[in-house]
Amino acid sequence: MLLVFAIARALIAVPAPAETVTVTAPQENVTSPQVVRIGVYVMDFKSFTVEEGSVKADFYLSLISGANVSLSDLELVNGHITTVDTLRDTPGDKYYRIYATMDSDPDLRLYPFDRHALTVEIEPKTADSKSLVFVADASQTGLDTEAQFPGWEYRTTGSRIENYSYGKDEVPYSRAVFIYGIQRDTASTVLKFFLPIMLIIIVSLSSLLMKVSSRLGLNASMFLAAVLIHWRVADAIPLVAYATFLDIFMIITYATLVMVLVSGILLMKYTETNDTAKADRVYRWSIRLIPPVSITLYLILFVAFLR
Repeated sequence: MLLVFAIARALIAVPAPAETVTVTAPQENVTSPQVVRIGVYVMDFKSFTVEEGSVKADFYLSLISGANVSLSDLELVNGHITTVDTLRDTPGDKYYRIYATMDSDPDLRLYPFDRHALTVEIEPKTADSKSLVFVADASQTGLDTEAQFPGWEYRTTGSRIENYSYGKDEVPYSRAVFIYGIQRDTASTVLKFFLPIMLIIIVSLSSLLMKVSSRLGLNASMFLAAVLIHWRVADAIPLVAYATFLDIFMIITYATLVMVLVSGILLMKYTETNDTAKADRVYRWSIRLIPPVSITLYLILFVAFLR
């Protein structure tokens, strides 16, 4: 009994080992968006219709990322894809050849010397900028050196990445915008429009040297020809809410032709009434005023619009 008692007291005297408690600091759930390197290489544009604001494009699309992002995860914001050929399809590298029809908002203020920016705008279908962002891949972006666009000349190209939100409090989406500038062919514009109009103006102003009343019929026919040319050229563009270069140019042309017509009417009136003094005065002042005023207005127009 003494032995049992001694062993029990010894066991009670031994302290129990302390329990180890591990405290783990809370971790923030921070996830970075998936980065996709995107590139668009345009082979050519076709069928740019100013009236409808549409253009057809043939281009290559490159997608490089750490995730399996494909064309099915994206959408062409400013148009619709007609056909797609998959040229490379690996988990981190996609390459497509795409034929698409895209919308364009033409700016016709300089028409018929108008310039436009054709864009290819690509955006994720569902992934916002918190989960996917684009980075422009300069090595896979550009315009083919042999690209031809009948009636147009290529200007500068560029790209930008922007965040676009569809609502005030909505999370924005990353959007890749590839820009290709074009302008109407200058030689074609001059030959088809400005050369006929300038010939009409030259003939009309030259008629001021005529002191006979028969010049009235010549000026009337020149005025009618200018109206017909204006109608034909203006019919190629849609109605817009602002004045184009063509509109102001033709206003100056009409003003010039009207001044020449009025001077011819006055000259015929005073000639028929044998008032030679007034007829000579109309003749002299017409030559001195109308050509300088007309040329000055044309110069101001070209400097103001095409600077």
